[in-house]
Amino acid sequence: MTGEHMHIGEVATRTELSLRTIRHYDDVGLVVPSARSQGGFRLYTEVDVARLMVIRRMKPLGFTLEQMQELLAATDRLDSGALIDTAERQVLTTTLREFEHVAQQRCTDLRTQLGRAEEFADTLRRRLGDIAAPSRALLC
Repeated sequence: MTGEHMHIGEVATRTELSLRTIRHYDDVGLVVPSARSQGGFRLYTEVDVARLMVIRRMKPLGFTLEQMQELLAATDRLDSGALIDTAERQVLTTTLREFEHVAQQRCTDLRTQLGRAEEFADTLRRRLGDIAAPSRALLC
C-alpha cells in the first residue's frame, strides 16, 4: 500500500469480494480505481472501498448492475457538494426513497425465505433424530 491508496488484493480482502468481481465492477464503470500505480496497477481509496461495500450489500437483494449504477449516480450527485436545485434534489431524494423501499421489501422477503429454510432444516434434524432413536434403544 502506498500512502492512502490500496492495491486490489487488500481491497478484495477488506470487502470479501474476489479480484475478478472488483475488476468486473471497474470494467462496467461501477467502481473506477482512484489511481493507477506507475506499473498500471489499480489503486483504491477508502471512498472506493465504501462504494464497493454499497454494491456488495445490494447484490444479495437482487439489484441489477444497472440499478446499482442508478443508485450510485444519485448518491454521487447528492454527495458531490455541488449546488443542486430543488427539483433535482427532489428527484434524487425520490430515487433514494424508492431504493430504500425496495430494499426493505426484499429484506422482508429474504427473512420469510430464511424462516422457511430454517423450518426445513429443523424438519430434517427431527427426522434424523427419529431415525436414530430406535437404534439408541437397542444399544441400552
